[in-house]
Amino acid sequence: MSNPKQIAIYGKGGIGKSTTTSNIAVALAEAGYRVIQIGCDPKSDSTNTLRGGKYLPTVLDSTRDGEKVSLSDISVVGFAGVLCIEAGGPVPGVGCAGRGINAAVSLLQDLNLYEEFNPDFVLYDVLGDVVCGGFAVPIREGLADKVYVVSSSDFMAIYAANNLFKAINKYAPSGGAQLGGIIANGLVAPYAKSLVDDFASRTGTSVTQYIPRSLVVSQSELYGKTVIEANPASSHADLYRELARRVAEDIETVIPKPLNITELREWARDWGDRILNEELGVVTQIQAAI
Repeated sequence: MSNPKQIAIYGKGGIGKSTTTSNIAVALAEAGYRVIQIGCDPKSDSTNTLRGGKYLPTVLDSTRDGEKVSLSDISVVGFAGVLCIEAGGPVPGVGCAGRGINAAVSLLQDLNLYEEFNPDFVLYDVLGDVVCGGFAVPIREGLADKVYVVSSSDFMAIYAANNLFKAINKYAPSGGAQLGGIIANGLVAPYAKSLVDDFASRTGTSVTQYIPRSLVVSQSELYGKTVIEANPASSHADLYRELARRVAEDIETVIPKPLNITELREWARDWGDRILNEELGVVTQIQAAI
């Protein structure tokens, strides 16, 4: 058995990382690869669109009572043959949410997951608002071969991405994972692509794929499906297929150069001025025409 490629996909809550991860998983499976997706968000909803929203016992829930757990207890084969696993989180108000990742990784190793399923790719869908010790496991311990960061052009998404860059920058020199690239998701404003490109340039990184906002994505999720399942002939399905191809084939990785908080704030203010001037320019042109 060859070692699977392990990919960690990070992003702030609500940025679309689970949607992105699930569509990458299906696209890889569609291309003939064996894929495991491990949800590392305490909400335990990473794999929902791969399994029709059906309940899946999480690793933490299954191990909480101390009983022996088998792989079949905590996994289900979803759409296109993707094996779905949810790490889970602690009882609300108690414990560290990041602990689920540690528990999941440890248990899955004990259960000989790779020998049993023989995957080509393992995708970790990880919450990236706060890179605490638990959530940083795929980065810190070199569990992942490379990391992708999902971000929009919103400042808080960029802020979260920059924090993730700090974690990668800290651990990569000692064997931690490096960055594969930025996945620019949900782009809608005319300046969005330029803003993300500029952030990438300032941090020594690059954008792997641009995913514009689309009703096709929202519609597919309302059906409880990935875009590739619900709308296989759509342009967005092809965007995810191309993204998956790049994730599978690109071998270049970098250690990002994150901005310090002063640099980030100044960069954000500069972009705020650019956007305001652009809007005022549009208004002025309209008034002049009248």
